[in-house]
Amino acid sequence: MRNFIVAILAMLLAACTVGPEYVKPEVQLPATWRVDYSTAAELSNAAWWKLFGDPVLDDLIQGAVTENLDLKIATARVDQFLGALDVSRSQYFPQIGAAVSAGTKRLSGATAESYQGALNASWELDLWGRIRRSNEAAQAEILSSEAGRRAVLMTLVSNVAGSYVALLGFDRQLEIARETERAYAESLRLFKLRYQYGTISELSLNQVESQYESARQAIPQYESVIRQQENLISLLLGRTPGAIRRGKTFGQLTPPGIPAGLPSTLLGRRPDIIQAEQALVAANARIGVATAAYFPTISLTGLLGVTSSDLGKLFSSNSDVMSLTGSVAAPLVTFGAISGKVKQSESLQLQALLAYRQTVLGALREVEDALIKSAKGREHVESQKAQIKALGNYARLSRLQFEAGTAGYLQVLDSDRSLFAGQLALVQGEIDVLSSLISVYKAMGGGWIDSAESLGNTPKSFQRTN
Repeated sequence: MRNFIVAILAMLLAACTVGPEYVKPEVQLPATWRVDYSTAAELSNAAWWKLFGDPVLDDLIQGAVTENLDLKIATARVDQFLGALDVSRSQYFPQIGAAVSAGTKRLSGATAESYQGALNASWELDLWGRIRRSNEAAQAEILSSEAGRRAVLMTLVSNVAGSYVALLGFDRQLEIARETERAYAESLRLFKLRYQYGTISELSLNQVESQYESARQAIPQYESVIRQQENLISLLLGRTPGAIRRGKTFGQLTPPGIPAGLPSTLLGRRPDIIQAEQALVAANARIGVATAAYFPTISLTGLLGVTSSDLGKLFSSNSDVMSLTGSVAAPLVTFGAISGKVKQSESLQLQALLAYRQTVLGALREVEDALIKSAKGREHVESQKAQIKALGNYARLSRLQFEAGTAGYLQVLDSDRSLFAGQLALVQGEIDVLSSLISVYKAMGGGWIDSAESLGNTPKSFQRTN
């Protein structure tokens, strides 16, 4: 036994960890973005939604961070991997158990009773690093799930802000439709009087009626869109569908500035990239776990107890039982079982590597798209504003010419319809600009995620992993 223990200690000193060590993948990143914002500021760590200046939006985001069900699911997933890490870490230590047994034997008409109580322990020696690699994978999976939770949080805050901004924009479009409907209703009332007195034809009256109905049809459409948007926000807040409180009007919102940042900062800012890298770390470690199966498994098993023929004297008797055994189990012929598992783990590691690179490329694209939409969207809105000014003059002059008898009402109808459609399109363009600005913050990531997280109840899983 002494020689066996000496041999075990020698192997422990020479223990190694099989499998490849993790090396961070190299990813080619552009030096700068294709769209250059000279007014960009370091706002990536700020609670950017507060820059809109709407306390109701602040309350909605706080409510979503606290009650959103997708975020709660992601938090529970972190706890799942924390439990897996506890299981994996336990393999470092001896597994201790207790057992009590009782038995009766009858030999040649005589009955003999026996009682035994014992503590048993088993311990696998991690000579090849199987347990170490398992722990490495488990820790990476926790970090990956935690980053995944933060990615859900990032998307949640962006979706709540974007949905609320769109809701206010729809309110403004509904307001335009109602204002236009009231103006057309007054025109229709006057034209009916004119028709009764024979100053206009029935054709002109029908044209005015058609104009009025076109504006009236837009009202229920926007009312429907608003209800659906409120239901969407309710879902994000973890509530049943219902009305959403408003703060500022759409025109009163103060858009935040463009956040500064370089492409290289995405690797540490974006939780989805961190999640993908930690998944790669875990997959890399799993190769070592699979490879360790090629090598012998060495275990120590010990037992310490007492035995007696009298239950009352079980723990006072001198009949001690003690044993210490060591075992070595090695694979001989597995017909490809181990090599197949190694091949599977290597394939999963390659998939994780490609997924990581794909995530980085997708993040770069999201930032570029958001910056381009924000820049070109602003240019488009400025053009729309100039168009609205021209359409307003066109509608005013057309009505004057009609009153003077130098133009037909078709021209007035065309100018009014163009102005109405242009006003609605302008609001939609402004919604798109604000939405693209929100997308820039989401795509760039940053310390603002910590600000958002502090709004809710910090999960126990987050406390344990930091």
